Amino acid sequence: MPELPEVETTRRGIHDHLLNAKVTELIIRNPRLRWPVPADLPELLSGKTIYSIARRAKYLLLGFEHGTLIIHLGMSGHLRILTEAFPAEKHDHIDLILDNGKRLRYHDPRRFGSWLWCNTPTNEHPLLKDLGPEPLSLTFDSANLAQKLSTRRTAIKQLIMDNHVVVGVGNIYASESLFRARIAPTRSGLSLNDAEISLLVATIKETLNEAIAAGGSTLKDYVDSDGRSGYFMLNSYVYGRADQPCRLCGTIIKTIRQGQRATFYCPQCQQ
Repeated sequence: MPELPEVETTRRGIHDHLLNAKVTELIIRNPRLRWPVPADLPELLSGKTIYSIARRAKYLLLGFEHGTLIIHLGMSGHLRILTEAFPAEKHDHIDLILDNGKRLRYHDPRRFGSWLWCNTPTNEHPLLKDLGPEPLSLTFDSANLAQKLSTRRTAIKQLIMDNHVVVGVGNIYASESLFRARIAPTRSGLSLNDAEISLLVATIKETLNEAIAAGGSTLKDYVDSDGRSGYFMLNSYVYGRADQPCRLCGTIIKTIRQGQRATFYCPQCQQ
Protein backbone atom coordinates (compact mmCIF):
# COMPACT_ATOMS: atom_id res chain seq x y z
CA MET A 1 0.00 0.00 0.00
CA PRO A 2 1.40 3.45 -0.86
CA GLU A 3 2.34 5.23 2.37
CA LEU A 4 3.10 8.87 3.10
CA PRO A 5 6.48 8.98 1.26
CA GLU A 6 4.95 7.39 -1.84
CA VAL A 7 1.99 9.79 -1.78
CA GLU A 8 4.27 12.80 -1.21
CA THR A 9 6.50 11.62 -4.08
CA THR A 10 3.39 11.45 -6.26
CA ARG A 11 2.28 14.92 -5.16
CA ARG A 12 5.63 16.40 -6.08
CA GLY A 13 5.64 14.54 -9.38
CA ILE A 14 2.26 15.82 -10.53
CA HIS A 15 2.45 19.31 -9.00
CA ASP A 16 4.01 21.29 -11.84
CA HIS A 17 1.92 19.54 -14.49
CA LEU A 18 -1.39 20.33 -12.77
CA LEU A 19 -0.89 23.68 -11.06
CA ASN A 20 -2.94 26.44 -12.74
CA ALA A 21 -4.09 24.07 -15.47
CA LYS A 22 -7.76 24.00 -16.48
CA VAL A 23 -9.73 20.77 -16.62
CA THR A 24 -11.25 20.23 -20.05
CA GLU A 25 -12.73 16.79 -19.42
CA LEU A 26 -12.96 14.05 -16.81
CA ILE A 27 -13.31 10.52 -18.16
CA ILE A 28 -14.61 7.94 -15.69
CA ARG A 29 -14.32 4.42 -17.07
CA ASN A 30 -15.16 2.64 -13.84
CA PRO A 31 -16.80 4.57 -10.96
CA ARG A 32 -16.77 1.57 -8.61
CA LEU A 33 -13.84 2.39 -6.36
CA ARG A 34 -13.84 2.08 -2.55
CA TRP A 35 -16.68 4.59 -2.64
CA PRO A 36 -18.51 5.37 -5.88
CA VAL A 37 -17.02 8.25 -7.85
CA PRO A 38 -19.64 11.05 -7.77
CA ALA A 39 -21.68 10.92 -10.97
CA ASP A 40 -21.60 14.71 -11.31
CA LEU A 41 -17.82 14.99 -10.89
CA PRO A 42 -17.15 15.59 -14.63
CA GLU A 43 -19.64 18.46 -14.59
CA LEU A 44 -18.17 19.88 -11.36
CA LEU A 45 -14.61 19.93 -12.74
CA SER A 46 -15.07 20.78 -16.41
CA GLY A 47 -13.69 24.22 -17.21
CA LYS A 48 -12.32 24.69 -13.68
CA THR A 49 -8.73 25.59 -12.79
CA ILE A 50 -6.56 23.65 -10.33
CA TYR A 51 -5.13 26.18 -7.86
CA SER A 52 -3.30 23.88 -5.44
CA ILE A 53 -1.96 20.34 -5.11
CA ALA A 54 -1.57 19.42 -1.44
CA ARG A 55 -1.39 16.33 0.74
CA ARG A 56 -2.99 15.47 4.08
CA ALA A 57 -1.79 12.13 5.47
CA LYS A 58 -2.18 9.76 2.50
CA TYR A 59 -4.81 11.88 0.74
CA LEU A 60 -4.01 14.09 -2.25
CA LEU A 61 -6.00 17.32 -2.33
CA LEU A 62 -6.52 19.11 -5.65
CA GLY A 63 -7.84 22.56 -4.81
CA PHE A 64 -10.37 24.37 -7.01
CA GLU A 65 -12.11 27.67 -6.41
CA HIS A 66 -15.37 25.89 -5.55
CA GLY A 67 -14.07 22.86 -3.63
CA THR A 68 -11.46 20.13 -3.34
CA LEU A 69 -10.95 16.85 -5.16
CA ILE A 70 -9.80 14.26 -2.58
CA ILE A 71 -7.82 11.36 -4.05
CA HIS A 72 -6.67 8.29 -2.14
CA LEU A 73 -4.50 5.68 -3.85
CA GLY A 74 -5.82 2.78 -1.80
CA MET A 75 -3.81 -0.45 -1.81
CA SER A 76 -2.64 -0.52 -5.42
CA GLY A 77 -3.44 2.80 -7.05
CA HIS A 78 -1.08 5.20 -8.76
CA LEU A 79 -1.26 8.36 -10.84
CA ARG A 80 0.60 8.93 -14.09
CA ILE A 81 1.13 12.09 -16.10
CA LEU A 82 0.62 11.43 -19.82
CA THR A 83 1.52 13.77 -22.66
CA GLU A 84 -0.51 11.81 -25.22
CA ALA A 85 -3.88 10.05 -25.24
CA PHE A 86 -2.41 6.57 -24.95
CA PRO A 87 -5.06 3.82 -25.05
CA ALA A 88 -6.39 2.99 -21.60
CA GLU A 89 -5.40 -0.34 -20.11
CA LYS A 90 -7.64 -2.65 -18.11
CA HIS A 91 -7.30 -0.92 -14.73
CA ASP A 92 -7.03 2.69 -15.96
CA HIS A 93 -10.25 3.90 -14.36
CA ILE A 94 -10.06 7.71 -14.60
CA ASP A 95 -8.43 10.36 -16.82
CA LEU A 96 -8.31 14.03 -15.82
CA ILE A 97 -7.65 15.91 -19.08
CA LEU A 98 -6.07 19.37 -18.93
CA ASP A 99 -5.88 22.34 -21.26
CA ASN A 100 -2.06 22.14 -21.33
CA GLY A 101 -2.20 18.94 -23.38
CA LYS A 102 -1.52 16.63 -20.43
CA ARG A 103 -3.72 14.15 -18.61
CA LEU A 104 -3.63 12.63 -15.15
CA ARG A 105 -4.43 8.91 -15.36
CA TYR A 106 -5.54 6.87 -12.37
CA HIS A 107 -4.66 3.16 -12.40
CA ASP A 108 -5.93 0.90 -9.62
CA PRO A 109 -6.13 -2.90 -10.06
CA ARG A 110 -7.73 -3.55 -6.67
CA ARG A 111 -10.04 -0.49 -6.72
CA PHE A 112 -9.59 0.37 -3.03
CA GLY A 113 -8.73 3.98 -3.83
CA SER A 114 -11.15 6.89 -4.04
CA TRP A 115 -11.98 10.09 -5.90
CA LEU A 116 -14.30 12.23 -3.79
CA TRP A 117 -15.54 15.81 -3.96
CA CYS A 118 -15.56 18.15 -0.95
CA ASN A 119 -17.21 21.59 -1.12
CA THR A 120 -16.53 22.44 2.54
CA PRO A 121 -13.19 23.05 4.34
CA THR A 122 -11.21 19.81 4.03
CA ASN A 123 -10.42 19.74 7.74
CA GLU A 124 -14.15 19.21 8.31
CA HIS A 125 -14.41 16.23 5.95
CA PRO A 126 -15.18 12.95 7.77
CA LEU A 127 -12.05 11.29 6.36
CA LEU A 128 -9.75 14.09 7.48
CA LYS A 129 -11.17 15.83 10.53
CA ASP A 130 -9.84 13.43 13.20
CA LEU A 131 -6.35 12.90 11.81
CA GLY A 132 -3.27 13.51 13.96
CA PRO A 133 -0.40 15.87 13.11
CA GLU A 134 1.74 15.56 9.99
CA PRO A 135 5.02 13.86 10.98
CA LEU A 136 7.18 16.32 9.05
CA SER A 137 5.47 19.39 10.50
CA LEU A 138 6.56 21.48 13.48
CA THR A 139 3.35 20.39 15.23
CA PHE A 140 4.74 16.88 15.60
CA ASP A 141 7.41 17.26 18.28
CA SER A 142 8.53 15.46 21.43
CA ALA A 143 6.02 17.31 23.63
CA ASN A 144 3.16 16.37 21.34
CA LEU A 145 4.16 12.70 21.19
CA ALA A 146 4.89 12.51 24.93
CA GLN A 147 1.39 13.74 25.68
CA LYS A 148 -0.11 11.06 23.39
CA LEU A 149 1.97 8.26 24.96
CA SER A 150 1.71 9.23 28.62
CA THR A 151 -1.13 6.86 29.48
CA ARG A 152 -0.89 4.30 26.68
CA ARG A 153 0.04 0.68 27.39
CA THR A 154 -0.24 -0.21 23.70
CA ALA A 155 2.97 -1.26 21.94
CA ILE A 156 4.88 1.73 20.59
CA LYS A 157 4.95 0.45 17.02
CA GLN A 158 1.18 0.26 16.90
CA LEU A 159 0.89 3.71 18.46
CA ILE A 160 3.07 5.46 15.89
CA MET A 161 1.04 3.74 13.15
CA ASP A 162 -2.19 5.13 14.64
CA ASN A 163 -3.38 8.06 12.49
CA HIS A 164 -4.86 9.71 15.59
CA VAL A 165 -1.35 9.88 17.11
CA VAL A 166 0.56 10.88 13.96
CA VAL A 167 -0.34 10.35 10.31
CA GLY A 168 1.56 8.50 7.63
CA VAL A 169 3.98 6.34 9.61
CA GLY A 170 3.17 3.08 7.86
CA ASN A 171 4.48 -0.38 8.62
CA ILE A 172 7.80 -0.08 6.81
CA TYR A 173 8.65 3.32 8.27
CA ALA A 174 7.55 2.41 11.80
CA SER A 175 9.94 -0.55 11.90
CA GLU A 176 12.78 1.50 10.43
CA SER A 177 12.23 4.49 12.75
CA LEU A 178 12.16 2.32 15.86
CA PHE A 179 15.38 0.61 14.82
CA ARG A 180 17.12 3.96 14.37
CA ALA A 181 15.84 5.08 17.77
CA ARG A 182 17.02 1.77 19.34
CA ILE A 183 13.54 1.13 20.76
CA ALA A 184 12.00 -2.34 20.84
CA PRO A 185 8.67 -2.34 18.95
CA THR A 186 6.93 -4.26 21.75
CA ARG A 187 7.51 -1.66 24.47
CA SER A 188 4.45 0.19 25.72
CA GLY A 189 4.06 3.84 24.88
CA LEU A 190 4.13 4.93 28.51
CA SER A 191 7.46 3.12 29.08
CA LEU A 192 9.41 5.56 26.90
CA ASN A 193 11.34 8.31 28.66
CA ASP A 194 11.74 11.88 27.39
CA ALA A 195 15.08 11.20 25.68
CA GLU A 196 13.68 8.17 23.86
CA ILE A 197 10.59 10.09 22.73
CA SER A 198 12.71 12.95 21.45
CA LEU A 199 14.94 10.54 19.53
CA LEU A 200 11.94 8.68 18.10
CA VAL A 201 10.41 11.91 16.78
CA ALA A 202 13.74 12.73 15.13
CA THR A 203 14.11 9.28 13.57
CA ILE A 204 10.54 9.29 12.22
CA LYS A 205 11.24 12.59 10.47
CA GLU A 206 14.63 11.37 9.27
CA THR A 207 13.29 8.08 7.94
CA LEU A 208 10.36 9.66 6.11
CA ASN A 209 12.54 12.39 4.58
CA GLU A 210 15.00 9.79 3.34
CA ALA A 211 12.16 7.72 1.88
CA ILE A 212 10.74 10.74 0.06
CA ALA A 213 14.18 11.57 -1.35
CA ALA A 214 14.47 7.94 -2.53
CA GLY A 215 11.07 8.08 -4.22
CA GLY A 216 9.33 5.84 -1.70
CA SER A 217 9.65 2.10 -1.25
CA THR A 218 9.71 -0.67 -3.79
CA LEU A 219 6.22 -2.05 -3.24
CA LYS A 220 4.46 -4.63 -5.39
CA ASP A 221 2.11 -2.22 -7.17
CA TYR A 222 3.56 1.22 -6.48
CA VAL A 223 5.23 3.45 -9.05
CA ASP A 224 5.51 7.22 -9.02
CA SER A 225 4.01 9.67 -11.51
CA ASP A 226 6.79 8.89 -14.01
CA GLY A 227 6.33 5.14 -13.69
CA ARG A 228 9.44 4.56 -11.58
CA SER A 229 9.60 2.41 -8.46
CA GLY A 230 11.00 3.84 -5.24
CA TYR A 231 14.22 2.41 -3.85
CA PHE A 232 14.17 3.20 -0.12
CA MET A 233 13.84 -0.51 0.66
CA LEU A 234 17.29 -1.09 -0.78
CA ASN A 235 18.63 0.78 2.26
CA SER A 236 16.36 -0.70 4.95
CA TYR A 237 17.95 -1.74 8.23
CA VAL A 238 15.32 -4.21 9.38
CA TYR A 239 12.15 -4.23 7.28
CA GLY A 240 12.01 -7.28 5.02
CA ARG A 241 15.32 -8.59 6.42
CA ALA A 242 14.13 -11.40 8.72
CA ASP A 243 16.83 -14.03 9.38
CA GLN A 244 19.53 -11.76 7.96
CA PRO A 245 22.31 -10.21 10.06
CA CYS A 246 21.78 -6.73 11.47
CA ARG A 247 23.74 -4.19 9.43
CA LEU A 248 25.14 -2.70 12.66
CA CYS A 249 25.78 -5.54 15.10
CA GLY A 250 25.41 -8.75 13.13
CA THR A 251 22.59 -10.17 15.28
CA ILE A 252 19.92 -11.99 13.27
CA ILE A 253 16.89 -9.81 12.51
CA LYS A 254 13.67 -11.16 14.01
CA THR A 255 10.08 -10.79 12.86
CA ILE A 256 6.83 -10.92 14.88
CA ARG A 257 3.18 -10.08 14.19
CA GLN A 258 1.69 -6.93 15.72
CA GLY A 259 -1.82 -5.85 14.88
CA GLN A 260 -1.85 -8.30 11.95
CA ARG A 261 1.24 -6.67 10.47
CA ALA A 262 4.81 -7.97 10.25
CA THR A 263 7.29 -6.22 12.55
CA PHE A 264 11.04 -6.49 11.97
CA TYR A 265 13.60 -5.66 14.66
CA CYS A 266 17.07 -6.37 15.98
CA PRO A 267 16.90 -7.94 19.48
CA GLN A 268 20.37 -6.64 20.28
CA CYS A 269 20.15 -3.05 19.06
CA GLN A 270 16.56 -2.42 20.16
CA GLN A 271 15.80 -2.58 23.87
